[in-house]
Amino acid sequence: MIFTEEDLKHIEKLKTRYEDKQSVLLPVLWMVQDKFGWISEENMKEVASLLQLPEKHVFGVVTFYTMFNKVPKGKYNLQVCTNVSCMLRGGYELYQYISDKLGLKNKQTTEDGMFTLEDVECLGSCGTAPMMQVNNGEYYENLTKEKVDELLEHFRKNVKEK
Repeated sequence: MIFTEEDLKHIEKLKTRYEDKQSVLLPVLWMVQDKFGWISEENMKEVASLLQLPEKHVFGVVTFYTMFNKVPKGKYNLQVCTNVSCMLRGGYELYQYISDKLGLKNKQTTEDGMFTLEDVECLGSCGTAPMMQVNNGEYYENLTKEKVDELLEHFRKNVKEK
């Protein structure tokens, strides 16, 4: 069982906000990803059972949305935007710099499990390009190689302190 009693109460509360159980799927999947960092096939099956939805539907939703991780990621998932605005302002060069610095290719994770690197499409921060999203939520904008170095050092230091 992946859900605690508290989680189940929260899910029941969510169900009251929507007319149909399919609408609760995305918030429940977010709960799973927040808890584990990714959504395994076993977790998808449990969500399907809990919400009384076909497993194929849950699998389809998880595989459709790029915001859901289907495999474990590093503690810091670095998503570098390389779409038009970011590309024009150095997004590809920034991605390549991080790739070389960490020794990673797209969607690979460092051996220590600290970083995963991804080349992603538009993250909607065109006016502050180039930018990177970390862990599906933290935006770092107007990036330079120096700022990236500072961020990577900050992330490493943050893990050591915990």
